[in-house]
Amino acid sequence: MKIAIITGASAGIGRELVLAIDKEYTYDAIWVIARRRERLEELQKSCRNPLRPVTLDLSQETALAEYEALLAAEQPEVALLVNAAGCGSFGPFASCDLSKQENSIRLNVLALTALCRLTLPYMRQGSSIINLGSNSAWQPVPYQAVYGASKSYVLSFSRALGRELRPRGIHVMCVCPGWIKTEFQQTAQHEEYIRYVDRWYTPEAVAAQTLRDLRRKKTVSILGAPVRRQVRLVKLLPVRWVMAIWCHQQGIE
Repeated sequence: MKIAIITGASAGIGRELVLAIDKEYTYDAIWVIARRRERLEELQKSCRNPLRPVTLDLSQETALAEYEALLAAEQPEVALLVNAAGCGSFGPFASCDLSKQENSIRLNVLALTALCRLTLPYMRQGSSIINLGSNSAWQPVPYQAVYGASKSYVLSFSRALGRELRPRGIHVMCVCPGWIKTEFQQTAQHEEYIRYVDRWYTPEAVAAQTLRDLRRKKTVSILGAPVRRQVRLVKLLPVRWVMAIWCHQQGIE
């Protein structure tokens, strides 16, 4: 049984990746993972591949054990793993809700790492892993310090893992989008703390760019020439300048 597995599939970029991958590839099944089962079931109406809803809260250790047991029971060939589940919050770290920050680390870092490790025994030459990073991965980001740091981990981990897996013929790509209009922005309290956004992109555009770059075997996928220019500039400037510019744009001292 040849399958794709996509986390964070109930909304935003994850949902659009399900739809784009369904149009591009043929599998025996696509396992779609999220907390909201009704949204996963609704996706089947828009997909030609059979979908298997898997209701899991990946921020919980018990969910990872359930995932491991499911793989062991089904013994699938995983042609594609997409780690699109993630969360974060914006605001001063000193006054943040610690439980939200811990949850962000568990989902963005620990769960993503565990899913890669648990899935790899079921992947073969020609398989691929897509990890959802962020434009925040390239720099320290005041007022989203934990979220930015977690996405820096995703970028570094994906690059290193891709190099390790090259001899096995397994490709790894990290997707680093800019500002995207999704539910994430609402739950992260975007409007209260982020006052300046140079340009919004859509989840559909991110999904389309992701598949284009996957076909090209890129290791990092970045949507939009302005975002790519920003990434190049961030690499050249001193870190303290980058953070100062960010704070100035947001009207923060």
